[in-house]
Amino acid sequence: MRFGLFIPQGWRLDLVGIEPADQWAVMRDLADYADATDVWDSLWVYDHFHTVPVPTGEATHEAWSLMSAYAATTSRIKLGQMCTAMSYRNPVYLAKVAATADIISGGRIQMGIGGGWYEHEWRAYGYGFPSAGVRLARLDEGVQIMRDAWRDGVVSFDGKHYQVDGAIVAPKPLQEGGLPLWIAGGGEKVTLRIAARYAQYTNFTPEPEAFAHKSDVLAGHCRDVGTDFGAITRSVNFNVVTGMSEAEVKDRLGRVRSRMGALAGEAAADAMLSAMSTPEAGCGTPEQLIDVIQRLRELGCEYVICYFPEAAYDRSGIELFEREVIPALVG
Repeated sequence: MRFGLFIPQGWRLDLVGIEPADQWAVMRDLADYADATDVWDSLWVYDHFHTVPVPTGEATHEAWSLMSAYAATTSRIKLGQMCTAMSYRNPVYLAKVAATADIISGGRIQMGIGGGWYEHEWRAYGYGFPSAGVRLARLDEGVQIMRDAWRDGVVSFDGKHYQVDGAIVAPKPLQEGGLPLWIAGGGEKVTLRIAARYAQYTNFTPEPEAFAHKSDVLAGHCRDVGTDFGAITRSVNFNVVTGMSEAEVKDRLGRVRSRMGALAGEAAADAMLSAMSTPEAGCGTPEQLIDVIQRLRELGCEYVICYFPEAAYDRSGIELFEREVIPALVG
């Protein structure tokens, strides 16, 4: 089993109280920390423009700018986004951006990609908010364009949503065949079918029963389209708040809620935290988290990406997870 680490970038109100001029140093130092050991296989950012649980004036740093920055400042760790929204950038332009970042990194960029969902930022940035069917159709076409561009260095495509005429993507990525594709989302009719066709990795719910069900659906799509289900690495995201006792976990959650509630309001903060306050979501003692992740591993999960809401202020939760949880699960 392998582990990835989200770097706070402001989207989840996780840089509050840190001056914008100082935020890059905080993000860079945490990336350097993760890069310096072999504990973490990858680091991750979100592709969003406005904060959650509600839009605020707090900073949210842009994902692909951070990809290039981390590519230049780290040396070992893989670099990903969970996940890039296909419609936010023309896909062949995105292929070019990603290829350049891969060159800078020495071949370490991952492509986390999905249909996108955050309506407020879609409309605010002038993208409209097309139906889920349109967003997923764009995802399907865009993934094909990126895959062909990375493989061949030039791409033409005449689709319903995207048209490309001899676009040159040079240099190509350093990684043979292009960037690994992480198709994110658990939509059973469309998203998981796209994943079955094109993905090297998937990312969906960490709740064990739901994970098992999504895995079965993915396996069915793989049979239908003639791809190898066993070749796709299944991953989950965990929102980790951990402590040596349940009382310590509760205290840590309280600090997260206080910081979030001051900007988002108590109701919005409570709603968001309620979804991440169980061991199945990543909140609990090391023993509780080990038990949940072991169950997921038995169901075929091979990769856990961890978000620590305290990371910009306090690394002790990360250090506890490194010391107590990861050694019990790797190998």
